[in-house]
Amino acid sequence: MRALCLITVKPGKVDSVVDILKKKRKIIKQIMVVAGRADISVLLQGNIDEINHMVIDFKKIKDIVTTETLIEVEVNMGW
Repeated sequence: MRALCLITVKPGKVDSVVDILKKKRKIIKQIMVVAGRADISVLLQGNIDEINHMVIDFKKIKDIVTTETLIEVEVNMGW
């Protein structure tokens, strides 16, 4: 299962948060600094419990303000 976690951080803290996230490589597949409503996008791959624990762990990082996690789903469109 894959998920995309959108992370908003305190002003000026993107680099320090990215450095912290790079150390948590268990299920993190990619870290991207992005423009838009989020500051960082993290691609996660693991089972639902691993993803849940990782997102909870993100919330312990003091410079993270908000997270939004988008879980991949399989949809049969019948095409």
